[in-house]
Amino acid sequence: MLNVESDLQSSFFLVPGLQLTNISFILIPGSVFKRFPLQGHEKPVKIIADTQPGIITSVGQTHLTFFNFQSSEKTPPEQKVVWEECKDKGCEYNISVVQRNGRGSTFLCGSSRVETKCCEMDLTANPTEARCYPSERLQHITQSIKRFITKEGEHSLFIESGNQTSLYMTSSGYGEDVGIHRFGSQSQRLAPQSHNKEQHFVGLMLSRREDSLQNRIYAFYKQRNQDTDLYSDEWIPFVSQICLADVGGPRNLLQNKWTSQMNARLFCGDPERKVHFSELVHVATVDADRWEESKVYALLRNEWGVSAVCMYTVADIDEVFMMSYFKEPKTESKLNRPRECVLDSSKLDGEILNNIKEVSEMEQWVKPVKKSLSLLVYRQHYTGIYVDASQHSGNSPYTVIFLSLAHGGIHKVLQTENDTFLISEYRPFDSHTHIDSFFLHPPSRKLYVSSSKEVVEVDVVNCEHYGNSCEDCVLSRDPYCGWNNNRCTAETRDPQQKMISGNYRGCSGRLRSARPTAEKEDISKVVLPSGSRYFLQCPVSSLHAEYTWVTPNSRKSCSPKEDQCLLLIKSMSSQYDGVYECRSEEMGYSKKVVQYRLRSTAPGRTVATGFVWVCVAAALMGSFSW
Repeated sequence: MLNVESDLQSSFFLVPGLQLTNISFILIPGSVFKRFPLQGHEKPVKIIADTQPGIITSVGQTHLTFFNFQSSEKTPPEQKVVWEECKDKGCEYNISVVQRNGRGSTFLCGSSRVETKCCEMDLTANPTEARCYPSERLQHITQSIKRFITKEGEHSLFIESGNQTSLYMTSSGYGEDVGIHRFGSQSQRLAPQSHNKEQHFVGLMLSRREDSLQNRIYAFYKQRNQDTDLYSDEWIPFVSQICLADVGGPRNLLQNKWTSQMNARLFCGDPERKVHFSELVHVATVDADRWEESKVYALLRNEWGVSAVCMYTVADIDEVFMMSYFKEPKTESKLNRPRECVLDSSKLDGEILNNIKEVSEMEQWVKPVKKSLSLLVYRQHYTGIYVDASQHSGNSPYTVIFLSLAHGGIHKVLQTENDTFLISEYRPFDSHTHIDSFFLHPPSRKLYVSSSKEVVEVDVVNCEHYGNSCEDCVLSRDPYCGWNNNRCTAETRDPQQKMISGNYRGCSGRLRSARPTAEKEDISKVVLPSGSRYFLQCPVSSLHAEYTWVTPNSRKSCSPKEDQCLLLIKSMSSQYDGVYECRSEEMGYSKKVVQYRLRSTAPGRTVATGFVWVCVAAALMGSFSW
């Protein structure tokens, strides 16, 4: 017998002070979503949302594909990218960098075997010809990146300041180019110092300050542990900072190299339980009006396949870089190197530059916000994270987190000030598949998920799946939903509903649906041949609830599997005649889900009117039997 609930409970690690009591979720099948097959030449480098809902553009290495999920057109238009500089030369470049800029156009870079080109393209409407034009304001980027071969899958930031533009880009792996690179800034490329470390980057974050001289970029990456001890972790999570004002050192020392780069380890786990997560998988960033309050949600896992999400504030990261000692050796001169960004780094003292060249790692680690210490720890292979940090009017602040799974599903998670709660699992694809990318279009609350074969639009305001009563709706704790006009629908501003807390006790009077029919004598009558095998089915609307079968002879708990809670009768006889009722209970709210009246038939026995004959029952996997 498979006990799904027990298996899920054993999969979680609960952090002290963190209330994570409801650990199951509602399954949303892929049949309810819109989808397009990817029939192009290559998988997307990046998918970009239009300002209008339902319209996205897939940027491949050489082609653009335009998807309109509001159209009945089954074959999306596809166009080859034409590099304006190549139209008379016959050259081609594979696109590897795609960034939206502040002017409404899209910045692209692509590489051939020998060089890299950058240009701008207007994707606001389906162009009759997908031309990418060079721009005078991109001149410095184009000149400095020309001999650098970009790689697909790296992270980048396109930053505009007045008429100046810069491109920051990561290079992962092992070798002299591994690290953060800047292109632009008077045609000079700024590069990392050479090192012998293997690093793989998972994200970049821009942090703007009141004083623009102090603007910084944070890079998040995992580094292979060079400690070969049997009990050492294979990977170590890191965050690096660099100053946008950095121009490198003078000609004889750190010329065209970062002078502001500092590195600090990230910690995610529970020191008391001696559990930690060291392999950084992905990050999602949430900007705030005050730079100190901006947040980083980091997805990590450990060698046992357990995943965790930890949250860090930029203030905490900044404090480590500003206050921590550097790692060995700790001479006095090494402790006094500047932490603030400077106006002209090429004029730094030679001794300071030598110290910078020698050591850049901080002694202190960056720790997560205490309440977030392992927001969610689950025995699942998560592969990506996206955060929607909108605030719900009339309720406490909350965050909705989307986590992609290795098998192709998406978990939707609610984080409040007090707890973390799994709301639902979406299954965009019909079979197990790897998710290449996913993002939310906040105005429409549509999630766009792509694999190597399909791109799917997932409506995450799927309130109707939570049931047809106010209690069921509120117990879902889905902040995108609310109870209004006798149905669970898109969010409502009624403060009585307590959607975030799941407090269904406000479902009284005018808020309660006309539900008396749910508890009427609505009973299915079934006649079974003597000795037959039969499954009674109980549809599961919420896996947060506990399900119980009340039978004529006993009361048995039931562990749901997928969308059903099954009761198996191995061999029907008159001793099993009677009423069978499946009930659910969640946070004190109990209701009848389904009810059957069973009768066995034997030779010569009369069957009453209204009973349905059942001759054959399929052999299904059940949760328990007699």
